[in-house]
Amino acid sequence: MEIAADANFDAEQPVIEAIQQGDHYAFRELLRRHDRWVRGVVFGVLGCSDHIDDVTQQVWTSVWEKISDLRDTSRWRVWLYRLARNAAVDAGRNVTKHRERTCALPAQILDRENTDPQQKFGVREKRQAVQAAIESLPALYREPLTLRHLEGWSYKEIAEVLGAPVDTIETRLVRARRMLRKALTQDEESESS
Repeated sequence: MEIAADANFDAEQPVIEAIQQGDHYAFRELLRRHDRWVRGVVFGVLGCSDHIDDVTQQVWTSVWEKISDLRDTSRWRVWLYRLARNAAVDAGRNVTKHRERTCALPAQILDRENTDPQQKFGVREKRQAVQAAIESLPALYREPLTLRHLEGWSYKEIAEVLGAPVDTIETRLVRARRMLRKALTQDEESESS
């Protein structure tokens, strides 16, 4: 199963090859272009942004150290995803099971703040409710949900990197959305009581 062609990612093959030759400038450019994407992958696994900076830094260090091992530069996106996912899984083992609700979604991943103070407060409350609901999802559902809705991946792309059939990904996304809707509905009902 092949990941669908993405012009931004396909255009990176010469950059990857330059990095394999030790080009620091090419590495910085790759990092600049794809750091947000890596952060989204890490969030999808961890479900909390407290450790995103540390894990993302670890991912980029691994990219620099291991890129010479990448034989098929056309598959670098899958390779980078797996590095990011594995680093996040490892970090997740060190995170306590009971996360504080103060974990915040990175602003660059979710939405831009509104400038109207009243709307800004309402947006912040809604974002916190969505964030808490996403955090409460098991990783089995949170990860594909994040990849699909925050990163815009296709079902086929998600299936390939997670090593599951497309039908399974579709089912997980349906269940994740249902769980998210239920959590948000319960939150609204408890606020109105």
